[in-house]
Amino acid sequence: MDDYDLCVIGGGPAGYAAAMRAIDLGLRTLLVERDRIGGTGIYDGALTSKTLWELSQRVSSANEVVRERGRRPFRLSWEEITRTVNEAVFERKYLYACHMQLLAGSTDRFRHERGHACFIGPHDLRIERPGMTTTIRARHFIIATGSRPRAIPGVHVDELRVMTSNGILHMDDLPGSIVIIGAGVIGCEFATILANFGHTQVHLIDRAERILPFEDADVSEVVRKGLESKGVLVHHSARLERLEALPHGVEYTLAFTDGRKRTIAVDRALLSVGRTPNLDGLGLDAAGVAVDPDRGCILVDGTRTSVPHIHAVGDVTGAHMLVNLGEMEGRHAAESIAGVPTTVLDHEHTSTIMFLEPEVAGVGLNEQECRLQGIAYRMARIDYSCLARAIAMRRTRGFFKVLVTDDEEMRVLGMRAVGEHASSAIQAVALMMHTGLGIRTLTDLVHPHPSIIEGVQECARILLGTSLFKPSVYGDKLRHYTWRPGPAEERAA
Repeated sequence: MDDYDLCVIGGGPAGYAAAMRAIDLGLRTLLVERDRIGGTGIYDGALTSKTLWELSQRVSSANEVVRERGRRPFRLSWEEITRTVNEAVFERKYLYACHMQLLAGSTDRFRHERGHACFIGPHDLRIERPGMTTTIRARHFIIATGSRPRAIPGVHVDELRVMTSNGILHMDDLPGSIVIIGAGVIGCEFATILANFGHTQVHLIDRAERILPFEDADVSEVVRKGLESKGVLVHHSARLERLEALPHGVEYTLAFTDGRKRTIAVDRALLSVGRTPNLDGLGLDAAGVAVDPDRGCILVDGTRTSVPHIHAVGDVTGAHMLVNLGEMEGRHAAESIAGVPTTVLDHEHTSTIMFLEPEVAGVGLNEQECRLQGIAYRMARIDYSCLARAIAMRRTRGFFKVLVTDDEEMRVLGMRAVGEHASSAIQAVALMMHTGLGIRTLTDLVHPHPSIIEGVQECARILLGTSLFKPSVYGDKLRHYTWRPGPAEERAA
């Protein structure tokens, strides 16, 4: 039986980051992965969907110019699309494969084992693959087995007619029509991608009154208009009552809040209703690891499970299913195991991006979160149509919105960017939030011109009363007000 300081179960983004950090810290480390290193960070997940989005954006942008000149739209075949995605996957996969091979030959502190891992005791693990069974012992473990698309009770997924994000890349062609169940981030991203390519009539089922209900109404409204401008049909306040795969397509029935029902036939369906942790067959009972019976995720305090020497990171905790946060948690767990002084895990200042139409990026609190928590704030918003770079790009749909504390320090509470290059503007604000700097610091910086990030600086100037444009004059393009809990909640600044 081989002994290790640390065994990491799962080679996706969180597990891989944990193993690499453990090597830095001198731990003799075993990384066990039953399938492919990289997980959904490469395959059927972040890299594939974002490659699709980037390609679809180029097609859509080209067709905007083509249509203005009265020419026929440009089309890519599904074969050409998937070839591009596969090339991107190969490049990333090759990078990981070379790194793993060179690493194994350069240090005796690291070993990679392929197979299915199962606890047979608190410190013992069985690894199985066809024709081989191995048992290992480790002083510490990190569980990082990721997640899979969530199913809907009563809906059979065959990954042919009724698909999840795992099956969409395995289609034989772009469908003429598709229904997407779920108007959250993933559902809206795939709606954007398929609509951009121009082959597919997209139907999007939204149980709430508006898409992206966790974001402010002005954010979801811009995204809704962007989707509908691409021909996406959004079913608001609609409940899926029935979905059935037929020999030549899919039929679904919706029930609306006003009592109406409607049955529609499309070529394919895509389920996008979240993800569920991969815990099956791990033998967590044998290790004594506690699981939340309602949410189906591992219970953690930071990254530590109910068993002190076993940590869990990434999607298996069911909290923040994002690549960057999984990697952060993986590194944090390895450092905790090695005895390196660490701070408490902080997800508060995490930057996010949604690949939609248009792009949406954010950090910190939004307005509805501030109001639910009773946090007074000052808000400044500037429309993209006021920014020279957006005008030059002919991409003036969108806005920047910055929230700060309602005091003299005006520390940043949160920011939302909706529009072209939105993600480029987030990180400086995230750093300000992390360090506790006030908004005045932003006004003192010299930004490149013309650039999208000038819009963030202009929001800071609006808050300080020194902006190039005055909200009192330009009320349709700039907004500035204060919100405090109480009877007269919103006040003009």
